[in-house]
Amino acid sequence: MASIMTREVANAFGKVFLTMTYESQNNLTFNVWQGYLTLESIMNGSNVGIDFLAQSRCPYMLNDNTRVSGPWDHAVAWIAQDWTPRAIALGLRYFAHVVSPASFAALSAEALVSSIGDKFEMRIFDNLDAARQWLRSCQQASH
Repeated sequence: MASIMTREVANAFGKVFLTMTYESQNNLTFNVWQGYLTLESIMNGSNVGIDFLAQSRCPYMLNDNTRVSGPWDHAVAWIAQDWTPRAIALGLRYFAHVVSPASFAALSAEALVSSIGDKFEMRIFDNLDAARQWLRSCQQASH
């Protein structure tokens, strides 16, 4: 039986802006971000995500930003310098990031890839199916 662990993070107004799910049958953590993200909300959600990653110890993460409105480049340096080393220390190795190609969030994702460099393997996709397929191929290659 596949187990699924889920956690939601809400802002001060009670609106959920991040839903994290560990899918044991797919051996991946799936994050869905939505709405306009402030630096505070990104830091809060990402720190909850670190706790979530500590529980799952999953090396494969699928991050869906297709429902994010506006850029989040104000958080790129913090993600690259603070969150990424902690996630790597907990075993994260492959990070598939899905964005809407014409969005400001896509530009923020490109900036993040540039900031992270070769610390772990991060790829940007414009649809979930391609991102899931890439993560599956990473899992098969590592076996």
